[in-house]
Amino acid sequence: MENKKDIEKALARSMKELVVRMPFEKITIKQIADGAGVIRVTFYNHFQDKYDLLAWIVRQEILAPVRILISNKMYRETLILIFNNFLRDRDFYMHALKIEGQNSFSEIVNTCAYELLLDLFCEHRAGTGHPEHPWMNPENLAKYYANSMSYIVLEWIRTGMAIPAEEMATIYSYIGTRSMWEMLEELK
Repeated sequence: MENKKDIEKALARSMKELVVRMPFEKITIKQIADGAGVIRVTFYNHFQDKYDLLAWIVRQEILAPVRILISNKMYRETLILIFNNFLRDRDFYMHALKIEGQNSFSEIVNTCAYELLLDLFCEHRAGTGHPEHPWMNPENLAKYYANSMSYIVLEWIRTGMAIPAEEMATIYSYIGTRSMWEMLEELK
């Protein structure tokens, strides 16, 4: 393998193949390294543990590709790409959703979404001054939106990803642009 990115991609590919075949908790670092064609030490040169690798997969394969769309204010396209990125490795994410406990898959997705959103809110805040309400700081806004996006994505995965990505983007946009009070009124 030529460079750091190639090794990380090979380790990710190996872990994705293993997760589809066996429970995550039974997967060893040696199995991941062997599947990538590297030695165990090489794994640790790139990742702390398999949870760190899982977070890398979410950051690199799901979230990193959408940054350019966000910077170009292509928000609907951003949502569609996020859902399609999960759908592309459907079997892996269906199995990854079963990872529970302290480093659960849902916690990893939420943390990765929070990191991306915090970065975006901090970037935008730099030139616009302060929000009207002090509570509406980048950290709180990033937590709020990361939780809502994570919930919708994880629930979509949990229910088999049967709804097309475009429709999920519409659903998220619709819910996200209405207050809870408006939604209560619509349910009458």
